[in-house]
Amino acid sequence: MAQTAYLMQSAPVLGAPAAVDAGMMEFKECLKRMRDGDPTDALTHARRALGAAPKNPFYLSYTGLLAAMADRRFADAETLCREALNLKCNHAQLYLNLAEVYHQAGRKTEAINVLEKGMISAGRDFRIRRALERIGVRRDPVFAFLHRNHPLNRMFGRLRHRFAGAARPI
Repeated sequence: MAQTAYLMQSAPVLGAPAAVDAGMMEFKECLKRMRDGDPTDALTHARRALGAAPKNPFYLSYTGLLAAMADRRFADAETLCREALNLKCNHAQLYLNLAEVYHQAGRKTEAINVLEKGMISAGRDFRIRRALERIGVRRDPVFAFLHRNHPLNRMFGRLRHRFAGAARPI
């Protein structure tokens, strides 16, 4: 995982593990608990990691995401995720986390806008494209009486996209 390489820093030469190492251990445990589907426990570990390194954008972002998922504190979650983006604006995962906070809050338009900004700032990351597809930014087929994958719908859909631009949420 690219972000763990960024977060890894060497421990001091003389002694015990640094706070950054403790933060990394807590962050890894946070990610494990998230994968296991336990956002409340993951939030506890994310807060500990954030306490060890308060300016780490990944710790900030995941703490925000988990605050939205576990405690439904959307305003705090948005603040933390935005602060993380201010610190490091070219990493796709930070945009994905903020978009997920908006999506959890029912703010679909803001989630799409964040993901579109992420496509520009972080490059055309496949995870951002997948998130946009999951949220569902698609227009109706040009010819509603034909299947979406029909060659005429595909051809005229591409033309419509070329001339009218990308689909926007309602």
